[in-house]
Amino acid sequence: MVTSGVLHNLQGIAAIGNDQVFVVITDYTYEFDLTVWGWVHLVLGIVIALVGAALFRGGLWARTLAVTLAAASIVVNFLWLPHYPAWAIAITAIDTAMIWAVMTAIPRSARH
Repeated sequence: MVTSGVLHNLQGIAAIGNDQVFVVITDYTYEFDLTVWGWVHLVLGIVIALVGAALFRGGLWARTLAVTLAAASIVVNFLWLPHYPAWAIAITAIDTAMIWAVMTAIPRSARH
């Protein structure tokens, strides 16, 4: 989850700092300014990384928030798909694996 957060941060910084890195598609239904998308990715990345770090403690709140944020990340990357398809698909795959891992992990307290 921390990796996904870092990737979101890199994506956000690239979009904020240099709009020419990404392809701008006209007449896209979910069209926003790339700087706005950059800030969305940057904020989401910071929150995802923080929750990922908290997930190491194994709390139920962190597991619940991790799945919720991973689902939000999938939606954001779906909307980001026309701007950088390979990156969006890669992060979506990481998020999907993350949801699976969090949902199938057995907490330490339940193992005993």
